[in-house]
Amino acid sequence: MDRIVGEVMTVDVVEAHPETSFKDVMRLLDRHRISGLPVVDDDDKVVGVISETDLIRRQAARPADGRARRFRLPPLGRSARRADAVARATTAGELMSTPAITVHPEQRIADAARVMERHGVERLPVVDEEDRLIGIATRRDLLRVFLRTDAEIGREVHDEVITRALGLPARGVTVSVRDGMATLEGTVPHPGDIPLAIRLTYRVDGVVGVVNGLSCRTRDTRSSRTLPASGPRYDEGLPGGTPVA
Repeated sequence: MDRIVGEVMTVDVVEAHPETSFKDVMRLLDRHRISGLPVVDDDDKVVGVISETDLIRRQAARPADGRARRFRLPPLGRSARRADAVARATTAGELMSTPAITVHPEQRIADAARVMERHGVERLPVVDEEDRLIGIATRRDLLRVFLRTDAEIGREVHDEVITRALGLPARGVTVSVRDGMATLEGTVPHPGDIPLAIRLTYRVDGVVGVVNGLSCRTRDTRSSRTLPASGPRYDEGLPGGTPVA
């Protein structure tokens, strides 16, 4: 459970340096068939990232006829000055987006995916404790965990959640998975086992949702009622197993 970035990142990283020319950056992207790369300094520390978006922005910002205007322009605002600088960029250092958004190898894949979504980036340089580049994680790398078969997911839920984490008998709870949706059925000895089982199952890589079919053999003394045999469905994107109405 909770696979980390270091397990899926690409170790053999194509990189550029601030002084790498615009044309050499284009050649690197084309030769390795990638859409972006990190820019590192002489100490292998990430100072920025270049993506195809940066390259397209540079070309779009250049005059249509390739020549500078002859007449004087009024003072430029901040965004206009940035666009002008991008249009004139000839090196990776002038073209890159900075500061670079990075992650560490021990971070959870789910957390790295949230960082990507929050910042709208396609790749994350992976750095060590001294912020030196050791790998790169792309959206494709992070999505590999969802390519697991239903059988693989079901075995992990049963072995790691039901048997190991909850300490329940092998036949006490059945686990079925279809298209990443895990269904838990059976009885558990304590009321608190139900939300714990749901929460831990939801954290298994490849699980996109959890359907609760668990019941409790004992009564919840706090509410003086028996927990229902079938409960709500818990879907992806709802942290902590928030029930869907």
